[in-house]
Amino acid sequence: MSPVTPVTPLDPEVDYTLALELDEPDDAAALAAKLAAQIGQPVASLPALEVRKRSVDARRGRVRFHVVVGAVRSESIGGAPLRATAGEPVIIVGAGPAGLFCAYELARAGVRSIVLDRGKPVQARRRDLKGLTQHGRVDEDSNYCYGEGGAGTYSDGKLYTRSHKRGDVRDVLEVLAIHGAPESILVDARPHIGSNKLPRVITALREALEAVGSEVRFSARVTDVVVHAGRAVGVRLADGGELVGRAVVMATGHSARDVLDLLARAGVRLEAKPFAMGVRIEHPQPLIDRIQYGRAAGHAKLSAAAYRLADTPPGGRGAFSFCMCPGGWIVPAATETDGVVVNGMSLSRRDSPFANSGMVVAIELADLAQLDLPSPLGGIALQRQLERAAATAGGGMLRAPAQRVTDFVAGRVSTTLPRTSYEPGLTSADVAAVLDSTGLPLSRRLREALRAFDKQLHGFVTAEAIVVGVESRTSSPVRVPRDAVTLASPDLAGLYPCAEGAGYAGGIVSAALDGIRVARAVLEPGA
Repeated sequence: MSPVTPVTPLDPEVDYTLALELDEPDDAAALAAKLAAQIGQPVASLPALEVRKRSVDARRGRVRFHVVVGAVRSESIGGAPLRATAGEPVIIVGAGPAGLFCAYELARAGVRSIVLDRGKPVQARRRDLKGLTQHGRVDEDSNYCYGEGGAGTYSDGKLYTRSHKRGDVRDVLEVLAIHGAPESILVDARPHIGSNKLPRVITALREALEAVGSEVRFSARVTDVVVHAGRAVGVRLADGGELVGRAVVMATGHSARDVLDLLARAGVRLEAKPFAMGVRIEHPQPLIDRIQYGRAAGHAKLSAAAYRLADTPPGGRGAFSFCMCPGGWIVPAATETDGVVVNGMSLSRRDSPFANSGMVVAIELADLAQLDLPSPLGGIALQRQLERAAATAGGGMLRAPAQRVTDFVAGRVSTTLPRTSYEPGLTSADVAAVLDSTGLPLSRRLREALRAFDKQLHGFVTAEAIVVGVESRTSSPVRVPRDAVTLASPDLAGLYPCAEGAGYAGGIVSAALDGIRVARAVLEPGA
């Protein structure tokens, strides 16, 4: 009998990075052989391996995969389970990722919550989105921004975040995975669910909360905070009803402007904060693939290529890409009937023939002061001004003003426009004039940035690409102050400002993390 090769006890906390060429196999046996050769061990001596992270490296003209592997860990995913909830509820305003994950963390502790959203469940939202894209009709309570799951539900489902210091990103991803998201989000370097799959995940998350006694109520627009003895104890609804509980969490998104008004009426301070505005830029996806992947473009193992760009000249305003959607669509994201706002989304396969991204310029507090816009809501006034100018230039029915990128850079209106993913349709217009209607030199800054980006990604400035106006909702231009430790409002006891609408997050994962943090603060007030 031949001797049995002992299994080497790899430390399960140690990661091993393997570089794979595009045509190298990436099955379990191939990865084990690759690791064995790398660490000088026989394949038979290795324990079972798991893939922990996967990314594409397209630097220096050579495209390959980096795969991080390690010994299989035995832990189950999903973290602490939910418990049956009871008692005085926490009132949570907003059923986006912040509100839902706040309720989820409370339910892990057995604390009941009532989550309120002005919009509709994910499936019912589809009809209203059809009204936006096909009929140019805006429902101010149900659209791409409002409703179950928030803005992220039907605008891509990207889970990439740089907010790793704010909480346990892995916990958020695992919770999504156990409710139906593909487990690939646990290993992909830039995880993404897709707007076709995320609705089912959000519905499953809500049903899990309801199964343990928490509630999620739709078509429940909050109009006021109920205050008793100097403390927020509940909310008043548009239908005249009231709900009271042990605390109120304001977890609305960046477009819930009326919530800021009601907080001001309740005596809560608001502060202006920097934000950004600009356009969406759309290219043919094969063009971006060629720019990023070179001769490897079109390889069966490569997904639609993405990019991230930034340009900050000395003493100038920064310009950067935002919410890049490879293989995606530009969608109408207006929440008010007199404005045009665009955003981006993609499905899980990212197989649209177009790539789009926000291309925006930083707006600083000094800019608002220069325009003599009243603080703290001057940023909202500026957003509205730009959105209305875009609606006028577009000509109605949510048609958006657009220019070929080469024409925008050259300062001329396009005589023709290429195909686009934007279903309401485009109107050839002077996008620079729309941007500069704000009184800020946004078009000049964007032109400078585009020239700089073309040097980084050769071919980026092309007549095949278009700029579409306007991308005005990158983040909230207002912050609701909160205590750095307790996360509660210093102006109104019992009130917890949370996530994007309060100025503390941006994106699905960072909003979810903030919802979890606020839930823990509610559970341990004064900690």
